[in-house]
Amino acid sequence: MIRRLTGGPHINHPTYFLQSSFFPGDRELFFTSYRTGDAQLFAIALESGETRQLTSGAPIHPFSAALHPGGDTIVVTRGGGLWAGDRRIAELEGGQLGECSISRDGEWLTAAFQRGAERGLVVTRFDGTGQTIIPFPRTVIHPQFHPLEPEWIEFSGDPAPRMHRVRRDGSGMECLYRHGNDEFIVHETFLGATGDIVFTVWPFALRRMDWTTREMRTIVEFNAWHIAPDRAGARILCDTNHPDRGLYLIDAASGALRHLCDSGSSNQGSQWRMSRYALAEDFLAARNTLSWMENAADTVYGPQHTHPHPSWSTGEGMIAFASDRTGVTQVYVAEVDQS
Repeated sequence: MIRRLTGGPHINHPTYFLQSSFFPGDRELFFTSYRTGDAQLFAIALESGETRQLTSGAPIHPFSAALHPGGDTIVVTRGGGLWAGDRRIAELEGGQLGECSISRDGEWLTAAFQRGAERGLVVTRFDGTGQTIIPFPRTVIHPQFHPLEPEWIEFSGDPAPRMHRVRRDGSGMECLYRHGNDEFIVHETFLGATGDIVFTVWPFALRRMDWTTREMRTIVEFNAWHIAPDRAGARILCDTNHPDRGLYLIDAASGALRHLCDSGSSNQGSQWRMSRYALAEDFLAARNTLSWMENAADTVYGPQHTHPHPSWSTGEGMIAFASDRTGVTQVYVAEVDQS
């Protein structure tokens, strides 16, 4: 069963595929909406459809929302600030923060940043103390705390080589896999409680890397796109593109595929027709620049709101995804048959 939760003339979408958009109990979902003129966070009750606004003021980063493990506080970035509700946790003066991540114990936060020519990560405790700036020479996206070893952060350098890790104090920086621009690795994340990394070699295969040995193996040859493992690391939820086959569940052990539903999303972005990262001439042809802030006008890798970005509910009996099948991106949920 698929349900559309939002409507109207303005863009509405769940948070990014690396985070769940559901509150504990799966009775309410939070999402980004432009109904007030810029990106703000809202919540909707799944049963009644009652909607409430969670943020106001300066616009938030539209894909930054992450729920604290305590279950009652959402962390977002806006401008150079990292916010928990109305409390500003950290501020990078003169900078901009992107996606953020919270450690499983709820103590630590990290976010990608850019400030002029500077790039890297901001790390801080949830109470605002212990702030560290970790520089990196290229664009940083998708920072994530290791689920079992919260002193480690995995992040993406853009473009190649992609996968890196660093300790939250800035030590131990290393590239996990060196590859060229023609090996299009995207959307890496942790394979649940296994602690290993799962990633897409677009558009050919879904692969797994052992966190300790760095041994890699192919799970399945399939055009898995945005990927979201369940907490146990047994199933991997994904969308597809070129061709769009819909949303799938992939068995992490066997690679078996199970079709869930069609998204109907337009899946825009010229680079997804290719199997390499965008080069300067690609951006020039598209008359745009790489926007790590997920610019709605991006045409090389987006607009991002035209991608499904499926993610799990807290109980893993539902998924949330975005679709512009009606002409305007809206929030959808689908039930997952646990059998």
